[in-house]
Amino acid sequence: MTEVYLRRLSRWQAEQQRAAVADVHVTAYRGAAGAEYRDRQGFLDRFEQHVQRLGFDMMVADAGGLVGCAYGFRVERTGEWWSDFRGELPTDIEELTASGRTFLLAELMVLPAHRRRGVATLMGERLLARLETDLVVVAVDLERPDDGEDGARGGRPANAAQETVRAWGWSKLGLLAPHSPSAVREVWIRRPLR
Repeated sequence: MTEVYLRRLSRWQAEQQRAAVADVHVTAYRGAAGAEYRDRQGFLDRFEQHVQRLGFDMMVADAGGLVGCAYGFRVERTGEWWSDFRGELPTDIEELTASGRTFLLAELMVLPAHRRRGVATLMGERLLARLETDLVVVAVDLERPDDGEDGARGGRPANAAQETVRAWGWSKLGLLAPHSPSAVREVWIRRPLR
């Protein structure tokens, strides 16, 4: 197995690596045939916005080329990110968001050939280790009807992300209301150890 090196990217470096990061995204989340261009462009549009967000931070895994990526940013103090939360948001979560102490893990992706080797865990740990936040959140896509009969995306179970955050000791907080029937997401949280 090729040795994998982790490195943190500045905002400028992330923008310079956008094409390579998009390649990882397309391969990691290989969707329906013919949808790759749309998937890639959609990711690039989101990435362009994300890299400009307050507190943007990014970690990549490299093995002679990018094999994984994890990044996120601070949740806006206005609480807008929580607007689709189903039910009542706990008061402490509202307070942590309003104080600017909440970080959103926006993307975590690893190429299929490098999965189940601890790459995602290492990237996640390194990314979150130096954060000065009191809460980290992630929204995990649930199984979607368009993923095929077996609920898989690119040969990987739709709940692989759920399994990962559960194994990392995160707690499920609730659901985000979908903008469409195929966009239901679970919200998981972690309070960093101090």
